[in-house]
Amino acid sequence: MLRGVLAPRLLLAHAVALVLVAIAVALGFWQLGAWTAEREAQAVDLTQETPQPIADVVGPDDGFPADALGRPLKVSGSWVPDGSLTITGRGPASDETGDGVWAVTPVAVDGAGAELLVVRGWAPSAADLPEAPSGPVDLVVRMQPSQADAALVDPDPGDRELPQLRIADAVQLTTADLYGGYAVAAEPTAGLEPVEVPATEEVGTFTGLQNLLYAVEWWVFGGFAAFVWWRFTRDAVQAARLDPDADSDAGPDVGPEVDPELDPGTARVGSSS
Repeated sequence: MLRGVLAPRLLLAHAVALVLVAIAVALGFWQLGAWTAEREAQAVDLTQETPQPIADVVGPDDGFPADALGRPLKVSGSWVPDGSLTITGRGPASDETGDGVWAVTPVAVDGAGAELLVVRGWAPSAADLPEAPSGPVDLVVRMQPSQADAALVDPDPGDRELPQLRIADAVQLTTADLYGGYAVAAEPTAGLEPVEVPATEEVGTFTGLQNLLYAVEWWVFGGFAAFVWWRFTRDAVQAARLDPDADSDAGPDVGPEVDPELDPGTARVGSSS
C-alpha cells in the first residue's frame, strides 16, 4: 500500500495537497488570532492611563474610535450652559439605568470648532440639579460612545430632557458641531455625584465574529483539499493494483510460448493468435 502511495507519478499531487492544506491551516490560525486580539483589545482597561489631549485621540469629525473608550483625556475650552441637557432614568454609572438624572453641559473645545457633551455628574432627580457652570474650563474626561437603545423613545423631542445620551438626538437641540461620542467628567462639578465609568467594555458575543468565521472557512477549505487528495490517491493506487504494468514504459515481457501441438522441447517466439 505504502509503495503505491509513494509512486513517482503521485509525488506532485502529494506536494500540492500538503502546500494547500498547510496554507489553509495557517490562515485559519491567523484569523483566529485576529479574533482573539480584537476581543482582548476591547477588554483592555484604559481608565488608569495618563491623560492625553483630546486632539491626539479623536477629532470632532471622527467616528468614535474603539481605543478611546474610557481613556482619560484632557479638555480645555469653555462651558456652554445654554446647551445643557438632562438625561433621565440614569444611575450613577454610565452603563446603568435608575431613577436619577445626568447633568450634561457642552464644552466648546479650544481649537476644534466643535462642542463636546460632558456629563458633569449625577443627581437623584432633575429638581436636585445645580445651575450649569460657565466660563473657561480645564478638565479630565473619559470618553464613551453615543448611546443607542432602540427601546428608549423620547416622549417630548422639543424639550431638553432625553432618555439617553444619543448624539443624533442631541445634535437636533444645538447649532454647533458635536463630537461623535460624549465624555464623563472624572471629577463631578459642584453639587453633583460622580458618574462611574466601567474599567472595560463588556465583550459582546459578536465582537470579532467575522474573523472567527474566516478561520472556520479556511479550515473547511483545508479539509476539502485533504479529502480531494485522499480520493485521488486512493483511486490511483486502486488503478495501479488492477493494472500493475500501467506505469511501465516498456510493454510486458513477452517470452517464448510452447505450442501444445508441437513437441514439448520445441518452442516458437510470438504470441498465440
